[in-house]
Amino acid sequence: MATRRLSFGFPFTVDPGGRVEASGGDEMLRGKILQVLFTAPGERLHRPDFGCGLFNLVFEPNDAVLAAATEFTVNQALLRWLSEEIVVDGVAIRHEGESVIVEIAYTRRADRQSQAVRVRFR
Repeated sequence: MATRRLSFGFPFTVDPGGRVEASGGDEMLRGKILQVLFTAPGERLHRPDFGCGLFNLVFEPNDAVLAAATEFTVNQALLRWLSEEIVVDGVAIRHEGESVIVEIAYTRRADRQSQAVRVRFR
């Protein structure tokens, strides 16, 4: 019988009974991806190199150079921090007006299922 792995829910929440919300499976993996994306290097005390600092790019010009830098940064961060759990199939950056959309296609190593995460920020 396979053991189901659980982790703290992301974002961290407490249920009405005062217990910490837990997540598992694809929800847990998506939470880990979002943690890598939204954590700026230097933000974590005991792991100062964790993250990719996606939100730091909000103040940069919204152009092709930003898109290329973001693709590289996101791909490298996911490769470094989650390579045991996922294979990154692709990172795509799109502009829609003032928004930047980051789409990550990945394959879960555990069951070889393809998934995707899409994040929009301004």
